[in-house]
Amino acid sequence: MGQKKKLLHFEENKTFPHFFQPSYEELIKGFGLKGNWKKDFFENGHSLVIELGCGKGEYTVGLAEKYPHKNFLGIDRKGARMWRGAKTSSESGFTNVGFIRTRIEQLNLVFDENEVSEIWITFPDPQPKRKNKRKRLTSQRFLDIYQKILVPGGKIHLKTDSSIMFEYTLDLIKKKGYHLIYQTDNLYQSDWLGEAKAFQTHYENGYLEKGIKINYLIFTLEHHEGN
Repeated sequence: MGQKKKLLHFEENKTFPHFFQPSYEELIKGFGLKGNWKKDFFENGHSLVIELGCGKGEYTVGLAEKYPHKNFLGIDRKGARMWRGAKTSSESGFTNVGFIRTRIEQLNLVFDENEVSEIWITFPDPQPKRKNKRKRLTSQRFLDIYQKILVPGGKIHLKTDSSIMFEYTLDLIKKKGYHLIYQTDNLYQSDWLGEAKAFQTHYENGYLEKGIKINYLIFTLEHHEGN
């Protein structure tokens, strides 16, 4: 994407009423929508689902269209990419979708305890080098953040082309005794009937064209009965 187009997208993002770019200073002082997303922004009592590293927002928008009685927020740092999802949802007139440009590390400043029902992590950077494993979005430091904002039993979905990311997450789930609901190392050849097959991201389509298998799992941060 050219620099000029990026700048145009940044400017248009400012015009979308469902696109938020709070500064760190704003978050520290107390973000007004924290704890109030359903009441003050969506103006309903429906469950809240967030997508982390949403990129162009294919999943955020796709899920919002499929589930009009749920609320969805896409979260990423890269505003130029997020523009696509914000633009599409705006043109489609969706009222159950929004976007937040912020860092994942700051989620507890954006959401209150027990405010989020589900988290989708779609094709995150696997940070393949062992020294960078703390940067993986399913590392314990991030899971601790998610646990603060998720409702009890709230689901976390992971879709990735990376076997490193997949196996790392599975190992952590088993080590900590978290509740693993489902796993497959070949989603599109699996018996899974959920929404994980319903939408493909821009990058996912590229992986599938190359014959790369897609890994998928669902888990909660509650301890499995018997552990």
